[in-house]
Amino acid sequence: MADKEPVVDRPEDEEEASAAAAGGEEEDTGAQVAPIVRLEEVAVTTGEEDEDVLLDMKAKLYRFDKEGNQWKERGTGTVKLLKHKENGKVRLVMRQAKTLKICANHLVASTTKMQEHAGSDKSCVWHAADFADGELKEEMFAIRFGSVENCKKFKDLVEEISESLAKTEGKETEEDSSAAGLLEKLSVTEKKSEEVATKEESTEAVKETDTKLAATSE
Repeated sequence: MADKEPVVDRPEDEEEASAAAAGGEEEDTGAQVAPIVRLEEVAVTTGEEDEDVLLDMKAKLYRFDKEGNQWKERGTGTVKLLKHKENGKVRLVMRQAKTLKICANHLVASTTKMQEHAGSDKSCVWHAADFADGELKEEMFAIRFGSVENCKKFKDLVEEISESLAKTEGKETEEDSSAAGLLEKLSVTEKKSEEVATKEESTEAVKETDTKLAATSE
């Protein structure tokens, strides 16, 4: 007759631990672990807080590489026309969709001229002094939209802003010219008045000298 396996008594806590391990359950100790590093909320600024959005559309931007003599993709994302609330200046800003990296950043000037891209009625081309790379560089851009309507809307709005700036600058030039002309006239008048006053003083001095000489002769 085979010997029976000896029975070993185990403490209740070991039995409970074995049962918990067998059932895959973890004992809830009720302990709370505090985070080692506490992260605080940080306000994120885009630099667009003082500007009103005039246009916001998805597009693909290209930059002309002069050395390679070819167009290179600059990024796909959102192009915006932003008008500053105080000085009224309008700038064109475009960011890449995922990284939000700036791929175009320049003011719309009176000299900004949009041209249709040959072979595509959804694209247009323009020159600008761009600051996207942190330094002012003369760039030639091409932008392509998803529809002809969006391209036309973008092109018409930029041209409208550019023409408005040209008219404003023209008026300022006329005002400056008028002011300059008025100052010139005033200068001429003052000069003539000074000449007349000088002649009168000279005449009086001569008369006074003649009187003195006459008195001496007597």
